[in-house]
Amino acid sequence: MKKILKNLPLLIIALIISSCSSIKVAADYDKEADFNTYKTFAFFKTGIDKAEISDLDKRRILRAIEAELLAKGFTKSENPDMLVSIFTKSQQRVDVYNNTWGWGSFGSRWGGYGPGWGWGFNNQPVVSTKSEGTLFIDLIDMENKQLVWQGMGTGFISQKMDKKEETIKEFVSKIIEKYPPGEKQ
Repeated sequence: MKKILKNLPLLIIALIISSCSSIKVAADYDKEADFNTYKTFAFFKTGIDKAEISDLDKRRILRAIEAELLAKGFTKSENPDMLVSIFTKSQQRVDVYNNTWGWGSFGSRWGGYGPGWGWGFNNQPVVSTKSEGTLFIDLIDMENKQLVWQGMGTGFISQKMDKKEETIKEFVSKIIEKYPPGEKQ
């Protein structure tokens, strides 16, 4: 019991960190598909070529997917059981904040003489924009050429180049966690 109480703060911190993920994921699948039969994969070039993102980001996504599938015990093959395809959507999210409190120069605004500094009400709107992206990962049965599983992750895309690869890996990892369906997540 003492050991549990001793580690309780670490467990709480881990729970908070894991629940703060900014990526929302979901998956859908064919309930008649036997996911135990899929052991090998290849990328569906025709579908991937249609994804409207840079070739650099496509390669980042494909490397991340390959790493996740290999970690799950799949083998990349020239004669695969399933094909992997991707597509993406993105949109700009604009947030406008009005009536903010803050620190700044308010002397002339309140009829004072000269610049004054202090806390006050700022009536200027603050506008921020973010890119929200959605990554879809499709798994297609090679034999009957039908979609059997689709994972989707939505979240904010980092504009910083040094964070981009990390963000892509997180997106892919969270999505692939949902495969196979019915496995405890």
